[in-house]
Amino acid sequence: MQRHFLRIQTRLAAAAIAGALGLAASWPAMAATHLRLAHASSSDSLVNQAIQRFARQVAEASEGELRVTVFPDGQLGDEAPIVDAVGAGAIDIGLGGAVDGIDPRLNVVTLPFLFRDAANVHAFLDGEQGQALMALGQDHGYVVLAALDSGFRQFANSKHAVTTPEDLASLKIRTPPNPVMLATIRQLGALPQSIPFGEVYTSLQSGVVDGVEPELRDFYDQKWYEVAKHVSLANYIWSANYWFMNKDRYDSLSDAQRQVLQAAVADSVAWYRGELDSAYARLDATLREAGVSFSEVDIALFRDKVGPVYEQFSREWGPAFVEGVRQAADR
Repeated sequence: MQRHFLRIQTRLAAAAIAGALGLAASWPAMAATHLRLAHASSSDSLVNQAIQRFARQVAEASEGELRVTVFPDGQLGDEAPIVDAVGAGAIDIGLGGAVDGIDPRLNVVTLPFLFRDAANVHAFLDGEQGQALMALGQDHGYVVLAALDSGFRQFANSKHAVTTPEDLASLKIRTPPNPVMLATIRQLGALPQSIPFGEVYTSLQSGVVDGVEPELRDFYDQKWYEVAKHVSLANYIWSANYWFMNKDRYDSLSDAQRQVLQAAVADSVAWYRGELDSAYARLDATLREAGVSFSEVDIALFRDKVGPVYEQFSREWGPAFVEGVRQAADR
């Protein structure tokens, strides 16, 4: 009931926004169409650079007929509220990894140790199985435009180095509200804590949690390294920053506008992927200079413990679905 009420509220907000901005479908074809895009990543992050590139290209290619206003830094809410607001039409486009509100099966890409490296990830996303995965949102009012790398995730904490699963025992580890991540951290012996992205720094600082399982760009951008100096390089999960749009809003665009939008998405994804290696190289040097201690983990010990996670989500989503993704990711 509460979720239904929230959706009613956000639909009313969407109607108010549309009226205020004069975006009714009855406008002449020459009038500019304005789209609102929201995400929770920082304004100086690589994600936001890609999104700003997207917005510029959309405006230029459409000669100003289609415009995108970007709201970074969680200005319009954290990841899950952004998903709900896009579904209700209060926001047109969003990015994030908390996608249960679109389709829980999108979380399949976060199964532990599913991917070897970034090239493996991109081959999967661009392939048949990845494209079928992107289509899951259409029955729920969303068009999934693409997936940006949220990247491989590591272990970081304020207590000690983690090299084996036993080192995680009883550590309170913050995770996003992703059921696969929560289940995996629990299976590895730690105590998962789902805390909103914007509250992680103070939670680490105050001892509400002992650590995080970050992607290293977020670890740096959000300054978590100031309060969690031990980083263990595990690549235990790859996570997606899904890029999605309200389906009714997408369908309301002209064919030409949709082509501009999709071309700008493809260009921004390609640019973003090309920047990742150099971004991580700079990040490694910067974090070491800031006093962060890096450790390698014995990956085999961690991988041996995650079988029950695959069993759990095979029961929830269907064994054929999970096995199909696993086989496609293993190519």
